[in-house]
Amino acid sequence: MLSLQEVTYRFDPSRPLIQNLSLDVKQGEFVSVIGASGSGKSTLFKLITGLLEPDQGDILLNGKLAVNRLGNVGYMPQKDLLLPWRTVLDNILLPLEIMKESKQGKVTEIREWLARFGLSEYEKAFPHELSGGMKQRVAFLRTLMTGRELLLLDEPFGALDSMTKRKMHSWLLGLWGELQKTVLFITHDLEEAILLSDRIYLLGWDDVKEVRVNLPRPRNPEQIYQSEFITLRKELEMLIHHES
Repeated sequence: MLSLQEVTYRFDPSRPLIQNLSLDVKQGEFVSVIGASGSGKSTLFKLITGLLEPDQGDILLNGKLAVNRLGNVGYMPQKDLLLPWRTVLDNILLPLEIMKESKQGKVTEIREWLARFGLSEYEKAFPHELSGGMKQRVAFLRTLMTGRELLLLDEPFGALDSMTKRKMHSWLLGLWGELQKTVLFITHDLEEAILLSDRIYLLGWDDVKEVRVNLPRPRNPEQIYQSEFITLRKELEMLIHHES
């Protein structure tokens, strides 16, 4: 579904932030990207969405060179960016307004999703009336309403406390079978990356590193205590320590 081929991007002409990066994401995969701050993770997402253009290399969507990528993928940034003057329902409808699509036929579908997300009672609430986890669920549903098959999620749970984050992991894992979407996910949390992902890419070194997560699905947060999970985390930590 997504392929980056020898992509290079520079903010500073003398020092590439991303250099000769190649990676692939297959349809239906959940792939995480981890790396130190400043390694280019968020810039990578901006390149994929078309907010930035690479200095070198190609970006392909569905096997085709994607010159104009704006609007072709769903993108959820680190902050929820909900509009404070709009209700939950009106925030979720925003992508349809931007794409100039009819909202009437989607309201019933959105209400069904709100029920699945545990937000039925908050349809008319404003963002300041929601908890952090609720805001992230609304922002995620708004991203789904773009209708795109590829979703880019930039640390969507990074600002949440550990208990709320754990609940969001349970929620997302339970929802994953229904979504049938392809996800590229940025995180600094190794447990989060292992729990959610099929594969993990490590950015920040001369060659991008790929780690496969061969844990069976469906998964649940209790797996973080199992020996296979702990072993994989240790291997990942050792690889990060060695490369750094």
